[in-house]
Amino acid sequence: MWAIFKARNYEFFRDRAAFGWNFAFPFLVIIGFGIIFEGKEFKQFQVGIFPPGAGVDLLQTTLPPAFQHDRHIIFLPVANREEGEAKLSHHKIDLLVDALSSTHAYWINDSSPNGSLAERVFLASFMAGKNPPEKGVTSGPQIRYIDWLMPGVLAMNMMFSALWGVGYVIVRYRKNGALKRLKATPLTALEYLTAQMLSRIFLLMFTLFVVWIGADLIFHFQVHGSKLLLFCVFFLGGLNLCSIGLILAARGTSEEFTSGILNFISWPMMFLSEVWFSLEGSPHIVQLFAKLFPLTHLLKAARLVMNEAATLADIQVECGILLISTIIFLGIAALLFSWNE
Repeated sequence: MWAIFKARNYEFFRDRAAFGWNFAFPFLVIIGFGIIFEGKEFKQFQVGIFPPGAGVDLLQTTLPPAFQHDRHIIFLPVANREEGEAKLSHHKIDLLVDALSSTHAYWINDSSPNGSLAERVFLASFMAGKNPPEKGVTSGPQIRYIDWLMPGVLAMNMMFSALWGVGYVIVRYRKNGALKRLKATPLTALEYLTAQMLSRIFLLMFTLFVVWIGADLIFHFQVHGSKLLLFCVFFLGGLNLCSIGLILAARGTSEEFTSGILNFISWPMMFLSEVWFSLEGSPHIVQLFAKLFPLTHLLKAARLVMNEAATLADIQVECGILLISTIIFLGIAALLFSWNE
């Protein structure tokens, strides 16, 4: 097992392209979101205004002052109404306003949720200062979107690296005859698969640590709970994802078929495990289906620790599911494993 563990690590570190991409991908995603948000932690709507000159001096327009100075609004000058309606139809802007109209004419795209919200902001600006309802601001800790997103990006990178780095690689070994030669050694299937899983989790956690440190220097993430516990959650999640990859690699010699199966498993997990967005408000059947994925339990536990200072007792159910299913998956993979077919 130690020999296989070292050999797999050497192979990974010597493949500079794969090694570099495992570090570059999370950084690119995080930096991309940082550029998009530009440090802002709120939703912004893009409002097209015409004629173009109105965008230079909003004070000369008929737009309500409350709308002009709303931090949720970005004004984008357009040449004329026709160009603005074309941008509306393609969802490039959320609202179109005639900035010099005495009747405050505006246009929206009925199929755009952002358009409906931008319209409400626009209409509400006419009521500013006229007996507004009582406003309150929460006094508790406010979680930035980037703090909510970070565990998802790390877990997504871990998922792809675990599934492809284990499942795809072992199928390639079987196809080129490497596994057939190992069959002649005293190495058992369970020992071989365990060594592969430990090698991959070592690389995953090493990558996770380096990416976390680098991203934290840029965005200064807020971790309200124990960083050691957060590290352990990702460790359990990585083991679980690697064990799934081992089941996929237990048999088969077709890299193309394996690639299809890996995509079939990874993409639903990415969209239904709350990597990018919450499933709150989605159909109940969708939320139940999402609980079948280990990535869902990994992200739930990680976000509870990171954003709500959860302890081990608070996430024991998620950790137990990850640990028990890992043992089951590894046993299934060992039973199904074939060295040459």
